[in-house]
Amino acid sequence: MALTKEVTQDKIEIVSDHKHIQIREKTTISEDGKEISSKYSNRYVLNPGTLDGSNNLVDTDISGESTEVKGIANVVWTDDVKTAWKNKLIADKSEPGA
Repeated sequence: MALTKEVTQDKIEIVSDHKHIQIREKTTISEDGKEISSKYSNRYVLNPGTLDGSNNLVDTDISGESTEVKGIANVVWTDDVKTAWKNKLIADKSEPGA
């Protein structure tokens, strides 16, 4: 009887006009290759970047992400998407209560 534990990214979605990447991780416990238990262990969202103190967009560090997530980010986070995201972040800073 061999028990194994595997964590996979079972769902990767691109959401919003700003191409946020939403990732769901699944943890699976298997016995002799047959799944006996699973749960969704983590969810997180990546966006194209953040603003520095001078309102420059600093790209999100994706170096620790899976090859698949890196590939998606490199395709969907175009210069136009990054510019639109930067403009939204700047506009949000100038709104009352922001």
